[in-house]
Amino acid sequence: MDLRDILVKIKNNETDLDAAESLIRGMGYVAVSDIAKIDACRSHRTGIMEAILAEGKEPEDVVKIAQVHVAACNRVLITRLNEVNVKLLEDAFKPEELEWGRHKKTVVVHNGTPAPKTGGVVAIISAGTADITVAEEERIVASEMGCETIAIYDVGVAGFHRLVGEMLKLQAHKPDSIVVAAGREGTLPTVVSGLVDVPVIGVPVSTGYGAGAKGEAALLSMLQSCSVLAVVNIDAGFVAGAFAARIANNIAKARGGKTKEAQP
Repeated sequence: MDLRDILVKIKNNETDLDAAESLIRGMGYVAVSDIAKIDACRSHRTGIMEAILAEGKEPEDVVKIAQVHVAACNRVLITRLNEVNVKLLEDAFKPEELEWGRHKKTVVVHNGTPAPKTGGVVAIISAGTADITVAEEERIVASEMGCETIAIYDVGVAGFHRLVGEMLKLQAHKPDSIVVAAGREGTLPTVVSGLVDVPVIGVPVSTGYGAGAKGEAALLSMLQSCSVLAVVNIDAGFVAGAFAARIANNIAKARGGKTKEAQP
């Protein structure tokens, strides 16, 4: 039940003020024992859903939080999974209740309720195959926030002709925003931003070795970009996907919730 439902009940004299106050106060968060407080109203308040970061949590606690989260919100995204997380989640939920990203590093757990559809369109591009895990986190976040997503993977500047061949795909879908994940020297976001007329978010990825390893060279390269783009932290797939979806959803709302028409 959201705030509007409660207000409608008050209007229709289906609840009294004390009961309504109790319901509204309960909307603040849902407690999971003494280990977590789920921000169940975050998506209504900010447009960005709460997610579970598995990294740093006990695997059993991740399952408990996910179970309560699904009961409260129907769907929940879990990021940064390891093999133990995957096993416990597969034991706790039915196969049809789990939607996995590639390599099972990210998952959406749900009770059958579909994700919303806003009409926003987000393109996700990775420079290399090694960047796909972060790109998948971006894609799933944008999808959970209601956007159509277009994935274009392994088109880094070491073989620039690969990107050229995919530009028609971008043109056909007319994304509202684009997220570009790149490791090594992190050049691809700058190139993409110089070719399109929509916001581009660069995500430095911790692939690569030698001087400037672990995404540091990619981060500095993107920050020094001569084309206009926003840059998030190293491996920050959730932040990039959510920011791109927020842009796309605001644009979709302005055009009445419809996707752009494909270009001829």
